[in-house]
Amino acid sequence: MTKAGPLPVREHSRLPHRTPVPTHHPEPVLDVVVPVFNEEVDLEPSVRRLHAHLRETFPYPFRITVADNASTDRTPQTAARLADEFPEVAWLRLAEKGRGRALSHAWSLSPAPVLAYMDVDLSTDLTALLPLVAPLISGHSDIAIGTRLAPGSRVVRGPKREITSRCYNALLRSTLAVGFSDAQCGFKAVRRDVAERLLPLVQDSGWFFDTELLVIAERAGLRIHEVPVDWVDDPDSRVDLLATALADLRGIVRIGAALGRGAFRPAAVLGRGAAEATDGPMRQLVRFGAVGAVSTLVNLLLYAALRPLTGPQAANALALLVCAVANTAANRRLTFGLGGRGHALRHQGRGLVVFLIGLALTAGSLAVLHHEAPTATHHTELLVLLAANLAATLLRFVLFRMWVFRA
Repeated sequence: MTKAGPLPVREHSRLPHRTPVPTHHPEPVLDVVVPVFNEEVDLEPSVRRLHAHLRETFPYPFRITVADNASTDRTPQTAARLADEFPEVAWLRLAEKGRGRALSHAWSLSPAPVLAYMDVDLSTDLTALLPLVAPLISGHSDIAIGTRLAPGSRVVRGPKREITSRCYNALLRSTLAVGFSDAQCGFKAVRRDVAERLLPLVQDSGWFFDTELLVIAERAGLRIHEVPVDWVDDPDSRVDLLATALADLRGIVRIGAALGRGAFRPAAVLGRGAAEATDGPMRQLVRFGAVGAVSTLVNLLLYAALRPLTGPQAANALALLVCAVANTAANRRLTFGLGGRGHALRHQGRGLVVFLIGLALTAGSLAVLHHEAPTATHHTELLVLLAANLAATLLRFVLFRMWVFRA
């Protein structure tokens, strides 16, 4: 039973430009989904409190959707009674468990231009709700998340949950190189046009749903707005930390493998032509710089290992060749968003031309050094190579962007 009807099927060639929601919107502008499982005690007071807050502070029409995922207590009856009492409250019931499944289903059915969700315990102070959704209503951002780890956040929770949360987010930053600070805060919002693109790509139906959604959105170049929140942990939480942690680790491995295959590129997520709109030169330069830094370090280590066996010039050439092939492949996927085997040989061929230019620059630097200072130390050679590689890296980015990977 639900008051929400299915969304009409829409055709998209790419994600539309962000536009503000009209001031006089006839339908609910915001749909706040509250996913629940066996919450017959907390559901009614939480929905009443949320409804009162929105009625007093939110300047647009709104709706609250209770998404019951297979409760076995009286949660469905409570949700139905609240929906009968308040015109702004709807509810739906799923036959299978899974918070991610409940959110995906409720968001897919909602006609509201801005979709949000929060945990039923309302651990997040509701004063953060309007700052959360305002950037989406105005057209400034695509997704908004509450964060308990940013300056200005005030959090009350036990040490076990604090350590677990910080370790999890640190793991995400170190393995998936994410930029958002808090993946697990149960306080998020997304524009409906963005959700229509992202939801079919999210595979997880449980607690990893949030993380997967955010990783895909960030890799697609979407704008994620963060709001520091005041958070008081629910001491009655029934989340199984061990089972959730293991499921999250499996999700990280799966997403990491997908990213390694070149998945979630802007053009694949947002439609043909979207990569140019979202991946400007500055974003590409940052990723190229990260790849270049690793390549330079590996190049210097290879040179140091090979020099005693081959001499300086041969060691430089071999180290640069190995790094050039790996560098071209890494930049092809990570910097310029190209996956698969299409034109891969052509890209590597052009990359080798760029390699020869870099070889000439670094070899020339060594030749000049040995001519001017025949007794130069090994340490001096490494410093000269470092400077030459930095110059070659900048030139390589220009050639990669303008020639090697140009469509």
